[in-house]
Amino acid sequence: MDDEQIPLDRLVRAYRNVRDAIQKLTREYESELEKLEEVKQSFSNDLKDRMLQSGAKTIRTDHGTIMLGTKTRYTANDWDEFKKFVLEHEAVELLERRIAQSNMKQFLEENPTLVPPGLDASTEYTITVRKPSK
Repeated sequence: MDDEQIPLDRLVRAYRNVRDAIQKLTREYESELEKLEEVKQSFSNDLKDRMLQSGAKTIRTDHGTIMLGTKTRYTANDWDEFKKFVLEHEAVELLERRIAQSNMKQFLEENPTLVPPGLDASTEYTITVRKPSK
């Protein structure tokens, strides 16, 4: 069968079988991971409570060092106002370096002669296989 190609129907069936097996393993993995994450979070909450009660920032144990820290997250509750602020103060560095893919695609479709300097694009073919309709 060296010179012969696998019939297309068999190749599609094999593709779907592998894809389905990957999805099944992923669901099982994610389910187990979620359980472990819940247990870990419970431990983390207990450790945090104990650190806060003791007033300590660091505690060493035989199995590891616990350090209490803080983390601050910033979100915009009014994007229009936030965008105005960024533009007014020329503070573009407050934003993350990521292009909104669908917005850029739409912009380029609407402005085919206006390509931002420094923009790279890569296009690749993709395959989608669906179950046959019955």
